Amino acid sequence: MIKNNLLHLHICMQRTKGGNSCSHIGFGSCRGNSQTLHNQNPSKTILEQKTVVGSGGGAKDPNHITMTPTVSAAAGYKWRLVIAYDGTHYAGWQYQQSPPTIQCTLEKALTRATKLERKDLVLVGASRTDRGVHAWAQVAHFVTPFNYDNLASIHAALNGLLPSDIRVREISPAVPEFHARFSAKSKVYHYKIYNDSIMDPFQRRYAYHSIYKLNTVVMREAASYFVGKHDFSAFVNASHNDGVPDPVKTIFRFDVIEMGALLQLEVEGSGFLYRQVRNMVALLLQIGKEALPRDIVPMILASRDRKELAKYALAAPPHGLCLVTVKYSEEHLRLPSGCPNTSFGRHHTVSKCKLPFY
Repeated sequence: MIKNNLLHLHICMQRTKGGNSCSHIGFGSCRGNSQTLHNQNPSKTILEQKTVVGSGGGAKDPNHITMTPTVSAAAGYKWRLVIAYDGTHYAGWQYQQSPPTIQCTLEKALTRATKLERKDLVLVGASRTDRGVHAWAQVAHFVTPFNYDNLASIHAALNGLLPSDIRVREISPAVPEFHARFSAKSKVYHYKIYNDSIMDPFQRRYAYHSIYKLNTVVMREAASYFVGKHDFSAFVNASHNDGVPDPVKTIFRFDVIEMGALLQLEVEGSGFLYRQVRNMVALLLQIGKEALPRDIVPMILASRDRKELAKYALAAPPHGLCLVTVKYSEEHLRLPSGCPNTSFGRHHTVSKCKLPFY
C-alpha cells in the first residue's frame, strides 16, 4: 500500500511539472489522467518523505527516507456540531460504553445516521466535561468521506436518534484546519448557586444549594485574584487522561452575578485543568460564607500545591456547572466553499387545521 501511495505521489508530481494539474477533492480523488488515490479512512494520515538527521547534526544517508505521519487536508469532509446536554445521567463527555457518556451516545447516533464506523468518524469534543456537568454549547467535529447537499436531514436524524437530554443545536461544514479542541481560543463556564434557605425544586438539577448567606462583595474581590495568567497547580485534580498538562492558564474574567436568590459565577479562560473551575468555586464559597479571608486566593495560587487547597475546600458539586460557550477565531469558523449552509434545525408548518371546530 505504501509503495502504491508513493508511486501515486510521484506520478502526480511529474504530471504537475508537465503542466497537468492534480487536485485532491474529498477523499483525495485526482483529476486529469493520473491514477486515483483513495484514503478510505479519514482518521488516517498521508505519508510524508523526510530526510533522517543523525544525532551529530548531519544527514545519515541522503537516499534514506522515513515515513512521518501528517494530517491530510484532503482526508474527507469535516463537520462542526454545537451540542447541548443535561449531564445528570452521564459519566461525562469522554468515550466509554458503561456507564454511558455523551461522546459514546453521540457516536452511536452518528454511526447510524452516516453508516460509518466509529473509527472513521473521529469525533472530537472541545471540552471533556466531567460526570454530571452540563453543556449549552459543547463543540465537536467529525469527518465523512462524502459531502452533504443539505444538512437539515442529518440534523433531524441525529436528534431523532439521540435521547431527549442530548440535542445537536447546530451542524455546519468546517474548514480542514478547524479542530474543536485545539482551535479554541477560550471557553466560558457558568456555575449556579441557589442562595436561599429553601431550594427551588426547579433549580435542583442545575444549581448548587447554599443555605449559608453568601457575601457576594467579598466573593467578587476574591474572584478578581484568579484573573490573569497563573500557575493553577493548586486547583487541579489528578487525571489519568491528560498525562502531565500545562498548569499555566489565563483567566480573562471571573464575574459574580446576582439574579435574586440565584448567584451565577461566570469564568472565561484560555483553557481549564481537570476540575479547576469547581475547585475555584469551592474556595469562593468558603470566602462567601466569610469562613476564609479573600486574600487566601493568591496565597494558595502561590503554593502550587493541591494539598494546600484541600485544607480549606473540597470541589464544588458538578451539577451546578455548565459549559456555555467555546470561542474560535473567524478564520476557523468560516464556511468552506462547495459545502451546504449551516443547519439550525427546521420548523414544521401546517397548511391547514386538521382538527374540527366545535
